[in-house]
Amino acid sequence: MTLPSTHSQDTHAFRGPVSAAIFDWAGTVLDFGCIAPVAAFGEAFALAGVEISEAEARLPMGAAKREHIQQILAQPDVQVRWQATKGQASSEADVDVLYGEFLRIDAVNCARYSAMIPGALDVIAALRARGIAIGSTTGYPRSVMNGLAPLAAAQGYAPDCCVTVSDVARGRPWPDMPLANALALGVADVRGCVVVDDSPTGLSSGRAAGMWAIGIVASGNEVGLSLEDWQALDDDARDRLRRPARAKLEAAGAHYVIDTVADLLPVIDAIDARLRLGERP
Repeated sequence: MTLPSTHSQDTHAFRGPVSAAIFDWAGTVLDFGCIAPVAAFGEAFALAGVEISEAEARLPMGAAKREHIQQILAQPDVQVRWQATKGQASSEADVDVLYGEFLRIDAVNCARYSAMIPGALDVIAALRARGIAIGSTTGYPRSVMNGLAPLAAAQGYAPDCCVTVSDVARGRPWPDMPLANALALGVADVRGCVVVDDSPTGLSSGRAAGMWAIGIVASGNEVGLSLEDWQALDDDARDRLRRPARAKLEAAGAHYVIDTVADLLPVIDAIDARLRLGERP
């Protein structure tokens, strides 16, 4: 009996080229450092009388925001502080209150931290010139994106498709959002899609959808610095931050890891070359 090959080549493979690029929003195409949601989580918890660290706020990034709050509360140190302040364990009613405050605060923060990441618009234009459709996914609900999308459009960024976590049955790391993009964009084969994301769960979502996954390090949540703070670092300091972030994204399934979206085009070329050889994600 001949067993099927597990090699990443396929004699009946899709041969490319890349037909769609599906981008995350905060930390990937805008809001260098993914600052807006982190600040909003911190403020929402502070209003409840419980302080959380930036690291605690960042840990579940990529999840739907209500689920994100649940995961913050599930962290043992946070739950200890919550119970010390409130006298009891957190409840779903507490999650509802925190989520409501988060949405209110983040609506303001998104306007404050909506600047496009340097090079993003040029890369998007170059992709469009190649005939590559532009999709997007986000852990933000539709209510937040209704405010954020016009701010991006005013800067020149308007993806062909935007799927939010409130548009699908399952958020990240499930494949629902990337697959919804593929359907809306009318792609011929998911192997011609690339998912570009700064969160491990976003990359896992892309892999689960059968797509190429490209991780973002420098502008993303795993490094978590503003553009100004990142630029102020010397090369050694940047490398010290890159290494653990890269390892985390690769562990989540990233085929490639780049600093920012500005570095994307050579990766698209590399994927096109691999597709021509019959390779698949």
